[in-house]
Amino acid sequence: MHEVALSRQLARIVSRHAAGREVLEVELEVGHLRQVVPEALQFAWSAVRKNTLSGPAQLNITQIPAVIACRNCGARTQMGEVLDFCCAKCSSREVTTVSGEEFRVVSIEVTSERKQ
Repeated sequence: MHEVALSRQLARIVSRHAAGREVLEVELEVGHLRQVVPEALQFAWSAVRKNTLSGPAQLNITQIPAVIACRNCGARTQMGEVLDFCCAKCSSREVTTVSGEEFRVVSIEVTSERKQ
């Protein structure tokens, strides 16, 4: 399960930016193409954060849909569960990815005081 590895790396990033302060909340954007199962990431995060961070460190995940743009006709297509890199308008496979590859920390909410 790569969600554990992702949680560990995320905890390192959050810890570094928290700089000794308690972490209240972490806002994360995850693209559909990252193949991350949000429930599995939440589960892994709950275990990893206990050993790495102080504070509740609630993880809020926003899923970003996979969207492609056609180089032939310019149409944009949002992909569903089946990842088909084909334009919905003209069926061309000449497409570029617009969104869906994100794995981004949007914000980290911490307390104002550092722990002693």
